[in-house]
Amino acid sequence: MGRAAEMTGTTPGFLRALGEHRLITPLRSDGGHRRYSRYQLRIAMRARDLVDQGTPIEAACRIVILEDQLEEALRLNEQLRRSRPTQEPMADN
Repeated sequence: MGRAAEMTGTTPGFLRALGEHRLITPLRSDGGHRRYSRYQLRIAMRARDLVDQGTPIEAACRIVILEDQLEEALRLNEQLRRSRPTQEPMADN
């Protein structure tokens, strides 16, 4: 956890708080140490940026979750758009 905090420019307490707010849930090693993915570290850095700008941690977590959901929805929308066969315009009769 100390290394993850160092990499994200935060503190171990901040990372624990993100876990308490269910923004990130690290895996655990056999020894019980928290293991963060690169994605989780990026999420933590985004939350840190928002908190540094004065956003309360609860709101920062919600914002990051909503941003992530929007990004996923846009990705799925584009994927569906590409997989849909093109339709020719109907002629007026």
